[in-house]
Amino acid sequence: MRKIELLVPASSLEVLKIAVIFGADAVYIGGEAFGLRAKAKNFSHDDMKEGIAFAHEHGVKVYVTVNILAHNYDLAGVREYLTELKELKPDALIIADPGIFTYAREICPEIECHISTQANNTNYETYRFWYRLGAKRVVTARELSLKEIREIRANIPDDMEIETFIHGAMCISYSGRCLLSNYLVGRDANQGACTHPCRWKYSVVEEKRPGEYMPVYENERGTYIFNSKDLCMIEHMDDVLNSGIDSLKIEGRMKTALYVATVARTYRKAIDDYLESPEKYKANMPWYQEQISNCTYRQFTTGFFYGKPDQNTQIYDNNTYVKEYTYLGYAEEVDEKGLAHITQRNKFCVGETIEIMKPDGRNLSVTVRTIYDENGESVESAPHPQQKLAVDLGTEIEKYDLLRRAEASEN
Repeated sequence: MRKIELLVPASSLEVLKIAVIFGADAVYIGGEAFGLRAKAKNFSHDDMKEGIAFAHEHGVKVYVTVNILAHNYDLAGVREYLTELKELKPDALIIADPGIFTYAREICPEIECHISTQANNTNYETYRFWYRLGAKRVVTARELSLKEIREIRANIPDDMEIETFIHGAMCISYSGRCLLSNYLVGRDANQGACTHPCRWKYSVVEEKRPGEYMPVYENERGTYIFNSKDLCMIEHMDDVLNSGIDSLKIEGRMKTALYVATVARTYRKAIDDYLESPEKYKANMPWYQEQISNCTYRQFTTGFFYGKPDQNTQIYDNNTYVKEYTYLGYAEEVDEKGLAHITQRNKFCVGETIEIMKPDGRNLSVTVRTIYDENGESVESAPHPQQKLAVDLGTEIEKYDLLRRAEASEN
């Protein structure tokens, strides 16, 4: 079996640190330009520099997205940006546009190029094409089955890597090339400004038959027009890990630290358990399922991995998110008194029962004993978001432990 990488998204420096501590082998991030998540917080030059240093100190790689489909007016800025990235030394660039790829090979040839799913990589000849041009890795199109991925693996050089999404949102488009956002609201998804119109609810009605609602089907080569359930392969890691994939990718570069910590920790344990013993993996399945259900998510699907999905397995019938936990913050420091210093993300109070979420898989239920504000004054709660607090939880807490509060499910 090939060495398996768990690749986790990070929307900010905070989330990058959490991803690293909670089990990522590599993280992928976006800068302030030329990535496909314009609404994500993304990384300034200084944050990217600090994030890359932090990850490398922990033996974790960092990949930077430069995966827009560029227009002529983008090109001068792309060259400048690649020159900046050359100095920052990420481990790889994720690229979709052949023009940007050409610039990257010219300006920073020492940095690996990974070809984005945006490039519609559906066959092994495409992989060979990119390999001949110098690409180290190609991300599979989301429309591929595990059988097709195994065929690709068997027909490409052994040192070429395959990366595949195994968890997260499935854009309704072809391999992520969305047309809906630009058409409906004038915001180009391929320039990073997607408004996620595929999350909206639609019915198709013919002009001459008002009130008669008709389903939307795909043809034998396409994908659904409107949105999918979220991809989740936690129950099928045995098949995934034996398919020839090198990097297992989590979608979610706009997700919170809580989401990233939960998903990274769960897949980390599932991978390690399976590699130790398939029986251990099967025995721990209820734990994986429970943990995945604890973060914000929609209904799940296995996507195209086991063949073409139909409308029952692909299209969701409820776009309400289920939210079982609220993110409160993480222990940025722990002082000599054992107080956890956090930046509050959501309000909580003295006397509340919350959980300490640890990277090793433990979740400790604790009661908030005391909260101190920035001036060291004891307070019952902190009314301001992003407020700096010191918290006494009555038990030992370690740096980077995450704090969360259980909530009633919303269906």
